[in-house]
Amino acid sequence: MASRRTRRKQKKRGLGAAGFFLALFLIALLAVGAAGWMILTPFGPSAETFVDIAPGSSTTRIAQQLESAGVVRSQFAFDLWRWVRKGKLKAGEYRFDHPTPLTDVYDRIARGDVYTVAVTVPEGASIFDVAARLEQAGIATRKEFLDQQASLVALVADIDPQAKTLEGYLFPDTYRFPRKTTPAQIAAAMVRQFRIEASQIGLKENVHQVVTLASLVERESALDSERPLIAGVFENRLAKHMPLMTDPSVIYGLEVENQWRGAIHQSDLKRDTPYNTYLHAGLPPGPIANPGLPSLRAALDPIHSNYLYFVAAGANPQGKSMFATTLEEHNRNVSGYRHAMKKAGRQ
Repeated sequence: MASRRTRRKQKKRGLGAAGFFLALFLIALLAVGAAGWMILTPFGPSAETFVDIAPGSSTTRIAQQLESAGVVRSQFAFDLWRWVRKGKLKAGEYRFDHPTPLTDVYDRIARGDVYTVAVTVPEGASIFDVAARLEQAGIATRKEFLDQQASLVALVADIDPQAKTLEGYLFPDTYRFPRKTTPAQIAAAMVRQFRIEASQIGLKENVHQVVTLASLVERESALDSERPLIAGVFENRLAKHMPLMTDPSVIYGLEVENQWRGAIHQSDLKRDTPYNTYLHAGLPPGPIANPGLPSLRAALDPIHSNYLYFVAAGANPQGKSMFATTLEEHNRNVSGYRHAMKKAGRQ
């Protein structure tokens, strides 16, 4: 009898232990299932939400930010997944606008997929155009960018001591900036790109003169193939001490003085600004736009010819510039241009 009771007690203890381990197994299974649900099931905001992670933030702090912003369900689940992945999280501003698995949120922060805004500087854009584009992108106000030019000009002081602004050195390209980028950081990125491109084409000397000439070529020519020839025309006129008589330079002078009315008038050609190349011989005081590589190359290596005049392709419905060696020939080209414009219904 004693042995039977002993066996029953041992059996009960065995069943109790098995039940205990079964309960532990079920609890662990539920925990794993809950963790998997929190990690893998999409969650997050349906509207645009930004999370700005400061440099040096701990994983716990980042997880708290994400949960507080409604990007992840649980900061503990995020901490758990970071422990599993053992990755390094990167600072910056991140944008979330739809529910997504926590794994995707983690991956974005681990690879530093910060939110940026694209800003395109087209060839021939002036500093005023760049400032307007920055304001449109919501990165900096036009006034803020322009007002800082006096201090930002230090970025090019070594290559152009005569520069009064960064005009000519904001290299045309598409840039991506975080929303909190400062005007100084924006300008530095564009100037850095200019230096890279200038170095590749061998622009090291007479930078002020070359970039100024290139900016005139950029604004006067619509065809890359004609740019070296137009640069040569300007060089010929400079050599003969003839005024360059370029409308884009006159317009730029009006913009500088906040007098530009959107269309050039005869009276504008008589307005005495430093950029009025009808009244003043030689190059204008500085660049009037930010030239691209074709114009910079053209200014570095103009085509030598006898031409002293041209009607720019940009205004000609025939799609090409017309060059002349004499004023009489040029006047005939102008007459032909006006006839073509009238025929095209532009006058």
